[in-house]
Amino acid sequence: MLTPTENAELFQIDSLQRAAFGYFLDHADPATGLIADTSLPGAPSSIAATGFGLSCYPIGAERGWISRHEASRRVLTALRFLSESAQSRDQRASGHRGFYYHFLDMRTGERTWRSELSTVDTALLIAGCLTACAYFSGRDADEGEIRRLAERLYARVDWHWALNRSDTLTMGWRPPGRFLKHRWRGYSEALLLYVLALGATDHAIGPEHYDAFTEGYDWIPVDGEPHLHAAPLFIHLFPQAWLDLRAVGDRPMRERRTDYFENARRAIALQRDHARRNSGRFAGYGEQLWGLSACHAPRGRLRLADGRWQRLFGYANRGAPFGLDDGTLVPWAAPACLPFDPDSSRAALSHIAASYPGLLKEGRLPGGFNPSLPGDGPEGWIDDRVVGLDQGLVVMMIENWRSGFVWKLTRSLPAIRRGLERAGFEGGWLATETA
Repeated sequence: MLTPTENAELFQIDSLQRAAFGYFLDHADPATGLIADTSLPGAPSSIAATGFGLSCYPIGAERGWISRHEASRRVLTALRFLSESAQSRDQRASGHRGFYYHFLDMRTGERTWRSELSTVDTALLIAGCLTACAYFSGRDADEGEIRRLAERLYARVDWHWALNRSDTLTMGWRPPGRFLKHRWRGYSEALLLYVLALGATDHAIGPEHYDAFTEGYDWIPVDGEPHLHAAPLFIHLFPQAWLDLRAVGDRPMRERRTDYFENARRAIALQRDHARRNSGRFAGYGEQLWGLSACHAPRGRLRLADGRWQRLFGYANRGAPFGLDDGTLVPWAAPACLPFDPDSSRAALSHIAASYPGLLKEGRLPGGFNPSLPGDGPEGWIDDRVVGLDQGLVVMMIENWRSGFVWKLTRSLPAIRRGLERAGFEGGWLATETA
């Protein structure tokens, strides 16, 4: 039986998860099914946020927050639109060769903000399509169509084209025909991209391209043990929102007798240690207030509440160790880290609730805040954006902590198993569950 304190904590976590899920009800276009990048008026759709939304609708149905029928209709609206939207070299199209532009107009689906055809954001979208495909396994016409469309969208992505005749995947492409110069080489959120590109039945890449990706890994010693370094927290979290990597390791991880799940645990511990040491003397930092990742903030040289001057980085990939830090924290870190370090995450959530009550907007955590800057309360500066990616990560990671629900869905997908095995992953559920 739970203690009164534990019951209160669970209620708080449930409320956060349900409010975060509500983002995808409030900020989805009814005609296209596309999800807004942020809560700001007029924000375009982010295809990555749409992928998170497609993964969250099954959670809402399981939790009873919406009916299974409503969840399936929302998924079907998005998949139909994505399937029918223009794919061409035209700069107004939604995508090209099965990939989608990073940002799309909510109502028309046309490319907006002169954004790139994004390989990693398309991977997040496809992961959402496949998660919905795994959940909606019923015999009725709508659920059957969801499966057919999800499989069609996945099969259409030309992963091999995105190599652009080299050994690693490019980050993107711009019309009328120019690949971005940067590539996905070295540890990043593109771990999920490579698994999907390896697991595809059409246009797949080969295992040698995953090997080239991992050759760029940056290992650092932590308490005498090897740690795969990535300073921003989201890099450790995004792939594992979908991929159950507990005791599952590829060759680089097996050689060092660890795995990505344990690596994420160390990344969280490193961030907590950074906040505890607080070499920048920022307000609020400590074992119960941490979380450095990609987020918005003011930009320029600003005076802090304690009178010091500090350079603020605007939108940036903050992180620790060896990353940018200007006192801006992401409050969604605590719920998103629950599967990896539940004790530290629950302590941080309780601290945030008690010390920074002004953070919540409609029950949702903002993209970031900086308690070192002057503000109306102890929160200091608060981002006026609620971000779709953050809300999706909160919904999915809380659910993986509570029930492992998303992980169970994706473990049932042949493409996920195939992609992991072709990348050289072994152990864990790959060894114990039948193919």
